[in-house]
Amino acid sequence: MTRKHVVQGVGAIALIVVGVVAGVTWTERHGRGQPAGGGTIPAGSAGVQAGREGVKSDEIVEVTLTREAVERAGIKTTAARSAAASASLTVPGTVMSNAYRDTKMNALVGGVVRQVAVELGASVTRGQPLTVIFSAELADAQTKYVAAQAMLSADHQKLERTQSLVALGAASRQELEEITAIHTGHETEVAAARQRLLLLGLGPDDVSRLTDASHVVSEVTVRAPADGVVIARGVNPGQVVSAGQELFTVTDLGTVWAIGDLYEKDFPAVRVGSDATVTVPVSTGAPLRGRVAYIDPRVDPATRTAKVRVEVPNKGGDLRLGMYVTLSFETRSGGHVTLVPRDAVQTVGNRNVVYVPVEGGDGRFAERVVKLGAAREDSFEVLDGLKPGEFVVTAGSFFLRAEAGRTRSGG
Repeated sequence: MTRKHVVQGVGAIALIVVGVVAGVTWTERHGRGQPAGGGTIPAGSAGVQAGREGVKSDEIVEVTLTREAVERAGIKTTAARSAAASASLTVPGTVMSNAYRDTKMNALVGGVVRQVAVELGASVTRGQPLTVIFSAELADAQTKYVAAQAMLSADHQKLERTQSLVALGAASRQELEEITAIHTGHETEVAAARQRLLLLGLGPDDVSRLTDASHVVSEVTVRAPADGVVIARGVNPGQVVSAGQELFTVTDLGTVWAIGDLYEKDFPAVRVGSDATVTVPVSTGAPLRGRVAYIDPRVDPATRTAKVRVEVPNKGGDLRLGMYVTLSFETRSGGHVTLVPRDAVQTVGNRNVVYVPVEGGDGRFAERVVKLGAAREDSFEVLDGLKPGEFVVTAGSFFLRAEAGRTRSGG
């Protein structure tokens, strides 16, 4: 009886195990959507099922087009090319006037300012009056010039009479030589007095009209030396000024300087003559292109930086003095990267992709994910996903993106 009971117990356990295994198998088949008989769903049915449930947006697809569809879409390909890798170095900067185009107007004669004709920030043209100064010193210099002219005129007449007398034998040669020496001395005095008037601010025409005391003037007009903008004004009406005192600063803002600081580690990357981009953080306009004109040979011992100066055309007046800007310099990293045209790159979700013709497959294009680097004028740097020489779709890439989207959605 004992042996019989053991055999029956073993048989019962075996039946239980077979039942559990059969139940698990039935559950797995039905959970995966397979028929209970163990067959598989046809491929066409599986595609429809996926379309209904939706395909993940990060799935890579392949697009197949007929020859006619390729022609209608205007699909064109180009080879990815290799180029030297570039990097961008960015430093803060400040806009300053071009010091080489700054003109400082100083008082040539002391006196009292009678009037000021321009305001700070005004645009002026060459020869435009800026201020008028009343000067007793100028009047005194003119009086001396008139007196020197009168003495020279009298000496000239005396010289002519003496020459006539010498010719008649009524005067000696010694008298003629003495009068000639005096006449030459007075000519020198007149020339010196005339030059002093020019240095005090009178023009050549003003000096030519100064023939007697009635033409003496006590005011001198200070005029703009060139076209530009008044960026500094140091006088007001009624102010007493002395000779050499700075009155105005006029500068040409057609070209300005952007001054930045370069750290020691960045010295090898920037050279005089290199191109630079100047960006105004608060502006929505396009960045301005400039050129590195100067790098200070001295390093600031406190900041360990050297000044870099970028000359920037400013015809539109977008850059104002004292404005904060960002200076960007394109540097070479020594390596090479792959470049593709901008038209070849499409965005799918959070990925950048290109479409590559499938080798040996007429009308077949594979979607490939790429990692982009810096943007250039008409290209993108590709850091990963594509090699130089591989062909990518340029014209028509947007059409392929749309077809790939329909494929993902099961359409």
